[in-house]
Amino acid sequence: MNTLTIVLIAAVVLACAYVFYGRWLANKWGIDPKTKTPAVELNDGKDFVPTNGWTVFSHQFSSIAGAGPVTGAIQAAAFGWLPVLLWVLIGGVFFGAVADFGALYASVKNKGKSMGMLIEKYIGKTGRKLFLVFSWIFCCIVIAAFADMVAGTFNAFTASDAGVMELSPAAQTNGAAGMVSIMFMVFAVVFGLIQKKFDFKGWKEAVLSIVFIILSFVIGANCPLIFGKAAWSYITFIYIFFAAVLPMWLLKQPRDYMTTFMFICMIAGAVVGLVVAHPTMNLPVFTGFTNEKLGTMFPILFVTVACGAVSGFHSLVSSGTSSKTIENEKDMPKVGYGAMVLESLLAVLALCVAGAAAAADGTPAAGTPFQVFSSGVAGFFEMFGVPVYVATVFMTMCVSALALTSLDAVARIGRMSFQELFSVDDMEHAEGWRKLFCNVYFSTILTLAFGYVLTKVGYANIWPLFGSANQLLSALVLITLCVFLRVTGRSNKMIFPSLIIMLCVTFTALVQRLLAMVKAISAAASTTIPAGETTWGAVFIANGLQLILAVLLIVLGLTIVIHSFKAYAKSEKDSESAKA
Repeated sequence: MNTLTIVLIAAVVLACAYVFYGRWLANKWGIDPKTKTPAVELNDGKDFVPTNGWTVFSHQFSSIAGAGPVTGAIQAAAFGWLPVLLWVLIGGVFFGAVADFGALYASVKNKGKSMGMLIEKYIGKTGRKLFLVFSWIFCCIVIAAFADMVAGTFNAFTASDAGVMELSPAAQTNGAAGMVSIMFMVFAVVFGLIQKKFDFKGWKEAVLSIVFIILSFVIGANCPLIFGKAAWSYITFIYIFFAAVLPMWLLKQPRDYMTTFMFICMIAGAVVGLVVAHPTMNLPVFTGFTNEKLGTMFPILFVTVACGAVSGFHSLVSSGTSSKTIENEKDMPKVGYGAMVLESLLAVLALCVAGAAAAADGTPAAGTPFQVFSSGVAGFFEMFGVPVYVATVFMTMCVSALALTSLDAVARIGRMSFQELFSVDDMEHAEGWRKLFCNVYFSTILTLAFGYVLTKVGYANIWPLFGSANQLLSALVLITLCVFLRVTGRSNKMIFPSLIIMLCVTFTALVQRLLAMVKAISAAASTTIPAGETTWGAVFIANGLQLILAVLLIVLGLTIVIHSFKAYAKSEKDSESAKA
């Protein structure tokens, strides 16, 4: 089948979903453009900052469009491209976009409260504590997976057959992309300071952003940094530390705004390339309900596709940062629902690029999903006369930016979750240890330290755990939305199908993951490990740590679900004003 046809079908479906279903939800729940939003009412110049709707959209899309839509869609294509396409479209329209918009809506209607605080209000204090622990662990898993991915992308060295580290053939390209990323961070701060002083709008803001993007690219392409994976890992963690503690307007928002232009170019390049070349979808339509490498289609397809269809992480962004910057309620559908359907389109594009790169017999292209997508879109740019080096550096930077924009958001959310876990109403007279745990810098360092330990597991090993935890988080968010909508007199019937399906998917996936880890550890225990090849410490990090996390997530998830259903049963319809 022609990939262009697939993209056009997906674009029409997603656009119609936004225009009709997204607006229907907004009308059903109620949007009041005249109501003061938390950003306006609680403006503190740091977290609560009234911001232009398109800038908030840029922040939301940049933050949620991480590695998931690219990596997940391409990995899940092992079951065939049709199941992936159907789940991305159905999941994106009726699951992911509804959860993202709902989380944003509930937060804005509750003074910008994060999801943890919303759970305390509608589920109870115990539910809140458990959810915050779950969220913090999840954030650490995301930090580990994406930081390892970024460091690997910029890595300039590779191991030879003899085990000696040597320069990779892609060292120059990777180093250039790494330098572009660093310059991006520097110019983002400059951009933020300029915006703070002059408050440029419209085309002036866009032109300034594009100028800084070009400068970053020119400097990075001509001054590559040739570092190993360990060095890039340290640089990545230093960056996300500052992103987690600095005011939103100084680094996070300007960087997200700049990154959105890059993503637009990347998506446009992929779309135009598919239009001009209209390559054939070489991946098989359907390969069966069981895959030798991934397992059974249910539940693995759903947790592998992850962010391209539905993601609990998105709800943390919606309620953790975006809700605190919404200037007018009329921007909520665009930010909450619109950003998600655009990410679903990105997942479809990634699937089509991978399909075009596959061999005529259906054999997938070699390399990681990021490498397949990057080289595929870079090839489209080359068709239009863009030099190979420029196209490759640009796409390497784009795919790493997908992970980086989620990384800085999740580091901030992880820090806030940790602080909320130990905070009390009267922090001024709180115990010394509680003040320490709620300190911005201490909570950030502790969160990043745990995330760094988890990087030792490796991106490939931790991705299945990330997918399962991510989807379970979305189910927990959906439960909270059910209660919120019920007590405020709003319709919640559209939430129940997705809630039930996600609970079945995620608990099944976590149990499967737990059993797989037990088998791996048992196999290692019954095998004599040759001296020098590995250690029991390595076995524990690769499998035992994941086993502990899987057990924790299952126990926490089940406990929260039980508390939530009890709270829903006790809740009274329309017990709060619909204006809440």
